[in-house]
Amino acid sequence: MSKLSVFCLSAIMLSGATAANAKEGMFTPEQLPAIAKDLSKTGLAIPADSIDDLTAFPMGAIVSLGGCSASFVSDEGLAVTNHHCARGSVQYNSTPEHNYLKDGFLAANQAQELPAAPGTRMFVTVGFADVTDKVTGSIEDSVQGRARFDRIEANRKALIAECESEPGYRCSVPSFFQGLEYKLIKQMEIRDVRIAYAPADSIGKYGGDIDNWMWPRHTGDFSFYRAYVGKDGKPADFDKDNVPFKPAHFLKVSAAGLQDGDFVMAAGYPGSTNRYARLSQVSYTFDWLYPSYLSLVDEWIKTIEGASEEGSDARIKYEATLASLNNFHKNTLGQLSGAKRVGLVPRRAAREAELAQWLDNNNASELKHALQDLDAVNAEKIQMNKQNFWYNNLSRAQLLSSAQTLYRNAVEREKPDAQRESGFQERDQIRLKEGVERIERRFDAKVDKAVWQKMIAMYLEQPKADRVAAFDEVLGIDETITSDVLANKLDAFYQQTKLMEKQNRVNWLTASKADFEKSEDPFIRLAVALFDTEMAIEDQTKTLQGKAAALQPKYMRAIIDWQKSKGSLAYPDANSTLRVTYGNVMGGSPKDGLIYEPFTRLEGILEKDTGESPFDAPQKQLTLIENHQYGPYKLDSLGSVPVNFLTDLDSTGGNSGSATLNANAELVGLLFDGTFESVNSDWDFDPKTTRTIHVDTRYMLWVMEYVDEAANLINEMTIVK
Repeated sequence: MSKLSVFCLSAIMLSGATAANAKEGMFTPEQLPAIAKDLSKTGLAIPADSIDDLTAFPMGAIVSLGGCSASFVSDEGLAVTNHHCARGSVQYNSTPEHNYLKDGFLAANQAQELPAAPGTRMFVTVGFADVTDKVTGSIEDSVQGRARFDRIEANRKALIAECESEPGYRCSVPSFFQGLEYKLIKQMEIRDVRIAYAPADSIGKYGGDIDNWMWPRHTGDFSFYRAYVGKDGKPADFDKDNVPFKPAHFLKVSAAGLQDGDFVMAAGYPGSTNRYARLSQVSYTFDWLYPSYLSLVDEWIKTIEGASEEGSDARIKYEATLASLNNFHKNTLGQLSGAKRVGLVPRRAAREAELAQWLDNNNASELKHALQDLDAVNAEKIQMNKQNFWYNNLSRAQLLSSAQTLYRNAVEREKPDAQRESGFQERDQIRLKEGVERIERRFDAKVDKAVWQKMIAMYLEQPKADRVAAFDEVLGIDETITSDVLANKLDAFYQQTKLMEKQNRVNWLTASKADFEKSEDPFIRLAVALFDTEMAIEDQTKTLQGKAAALQPKYMRAIIDWQKSKGSLAYPDANSTLRVTYGNVMGGSPKDGLIYEPFTRLEGILEKDTGESPFDAPQKQLTLIENHQYGPYKLDSLGSVPVNFLTDLDSTGGNSGSATLNANAELVGLLFDGTFESVNSDWDFDPKTTRTIHVDTRYMLWVMEYVDEAANLINEMTIVK
């Protein structure tokens, strides 16, 4: 469930929510004891204070993949996540001769497991602390704008540097409640991650983009990674002599099955949300940003498909990109449709009026003025974003983006490490190297050039005031240029560059700023020419962020106090840190005449199957279903094996791969999507339409045992029957 999303205000009522009501809230684990009564009432069978520690069971078994979630399911470092989360690694290892996307991959033993794509990580949390006072406590109110931004960043970097003094760990200092709080999180960074098993696309991606965000669903969206470390038990780069990681905690896998109404909770790492967005941000996003993205992404998809034949090596290289783009496109359509259906903009206006009235009633004029100032800063941000939108998308061309990253790295390497931009410090060099290496299996010159030409064409359609003179000058283009002339100019870039060679890109990581500035490589020359423009945009952005940093905590304090006066507990926006959401297995009726049952069955695969992608289940699977070979995984209440199920859980992008747990904290599924009607709950939670889709562990085990014969992995896990 990969989304570009901005989220609305939400909280969960502490006084008497029933199991029939959707539970709104992505709670930090430490908040769970405060809602213990409702957790118990909803069905949690273990104490809430037993699941509030990020390093204890079961939360200690939940790991981040840096964009998706996963969970350990054995003491041999075996971790389960969504198929679409591991698919990039499957794609990276695929070729026309060994197309693991089409055929699936299963390692018969650990020695056969394949290295995941470069840069793949597992992050295991080992420490957590509140550091708000160390980040903002010493910053005077008089420090504003860029100076405030820089002070906050310097304080965060210092905390991270101290935390990472022990090798093998990655630390972060995310903000909560828009800078009202800061937490230091220490995670073991496992760098040797391997693919143990991924079913074929015809199972793991069954239904493809047609079924994406839809119900009923029959997708086997699961795969297995394994974490490896050095023989000393510490993180290490890939080496054949590395050994499986021994996690302190892992989940038992339930084959007992769920029933309609059963308690479930999901633990994972939802990405970036903004449920507290002000009205101006909501209007800008739905009236301008989303429609603009739809135009851009639609052309982007068509361009990639037009420049790469189905089944070709070029198309395989762009499979992950296409899947992401199609996912985003469909999600954005759902966002726009949902906003219109619920009247999001007037609802947000009414909410802000209610908050303003509460502030007036409580003589909080200072806070009210702070909100007015925050709205003014947001207006500046919106104007800047609109002006730079089409220029920023020029770097969708991978070679230009790579050249800009490499040159920025050279500039930053001339500074003391603590003064470098985040992302270019010594701690980031290995990631940068993996990034330029990863391009190798995700780049095709013909496709990249076609994408760049399309982005330039859309850029040239914009007002001249929104154009960048440095870019136009280097390429020698203006609005009168023909597509043929532009194509010839771009041909010269790709013919003359050496950035298509992996080792050449790697070598630039240690080159000096002067080396870049005397280079004749066309992409390097363009990156150098654009640098001043990029820095001006960055300076303006950070100045506005610094202004907002002084105002947003005041806004959030007002929100928290307002919600408390109404008997509610506010929770912070998702920020890629561990969150827990809970509720029940539940179908629904999102609109008149449309009924969603809570489970789908194996027989639904037969009903959908056409023999053509994306409804082309393996013949072996179809035969098993036709013969009613359910094994021990049949759920009597369904008369079949459950495939996917619905819940009323609150989730968003980054929750993909989140462990879905039952009342005893046993794994009963993996969260992987939401229904089309619930997409807009990103902005305005609606208990009637909000439904999340999970793959059932019974289906996972059935596929593993009967279709792909992955008995070695089943035997490795602890199965609760």
